[in-house]
Amino acid sequence: MSTYNQIFGIKVTAVTSNPSDPIKGQVWFNTTDAAMRYQGFGTAAWASGGNLATARRDLGGSGTQTAGLAFGGRVPPGNTEIGASEEYDGSSWTSGGNLGTARHGLGGAGTQTSALGFGGYADGSGSQVKTEEYDGTSWTSGGNLGTARSLLGGAGIQTSALAFGGEAGPVLQSTTEEYDGTSWTSGGSLTTARAYLAGCGTQTAALGFGGVPPITGATEEYNGTSWTSGGNLGTARYALAGSGTQTSAVAFGGFVPPATGATEAYNGTSWSNQPSMSTARKSLGGAGTHLAALAFGGGLPSSTATEEFTGAAPTTKTITAS
Repeated sequence: MSTYNQIFGIKVTAVTSNPSDPIKGQVWFNTTDAAMRYQGFGTAAWASGGNLATARRDLGGSGTQTAGLAFGGRVPPGNTEIGASEEYDGSSWTSGGNLGTARHGLGGAGTQTSALGFGGYADGSGSQVKTEEYDGTSWTSGGNLGTARSLLGGAGIQTSALAFGGEAGPVLQSTTEEYDGTSWTSGGSLTTARAYLAGCGTQTAALGFGGVPPITGATEEYNGTSWTSGGNLGTARYALAGSGTQTSAVAFGGFVPPATGATEAYNGTSWSNQPSMSTARKSLGGAGTHLAALAFGGGLPSSTATEEFTGAAPTTKTITAS
């Protein structure tokens, strides 16, 4: 038997102003401007941004889409390591201060004017314990990591950061370390030791995903003490980048193989496919949030390409007569 709602529909609420926090699918009639509206979602998309001045891969990244920071990495020819930093204003990159130690495969955290770069690999001296802090102008030495490593994941801010995974020589790492703005202390270990993984979130609510070997889509969530399993990436890959929080993240790029521009969004439980980047690439830098991410550099050969991601944010739409 049909219900009343199935026959006559659900009553639409009349309001004098739009709801402050409508849920997806909610419909209402605004009597002030005589408009029928509903809560939907916008369309996710990548768009081109201003190119980096220096093509590079295996670089560090931090900040936001309109105030991003790229630092370190390797440049052609010969994969020479650099310490150069560049700052993004939402349109173009300009030179910042150089790292004290040129290196690649380092972790990053923080903002454009309060960033942290840690670990990495420097030719001639191998995996690094070095940490450097950026104030928007120059880099200065911070406390050393307890475990030297490169190709690691990072999350958090300059005074409350997280370093996890990576490799030291041929040895994969599962160790996690927490930074308080002065020194690193041991945290809970990853369930799966891996390198070339991506990370985002905060020191007490972080996300680590992807990596190698073997190539994995495994995701782990950190609560400030220990890591637990989350939903797997739809596309297993390594040398990817990510941004956002533990419950609202975006993963992009990486190597499957081949290199990919695949993008996925995480809701705290599972990953869903999003539009792909225009430039498929690995070993790229990432920054921003799940609704406003920044992808830069990476690739083989090394790239200057920058792309800006706009997520499918909730949006109020007006219903019009066809």
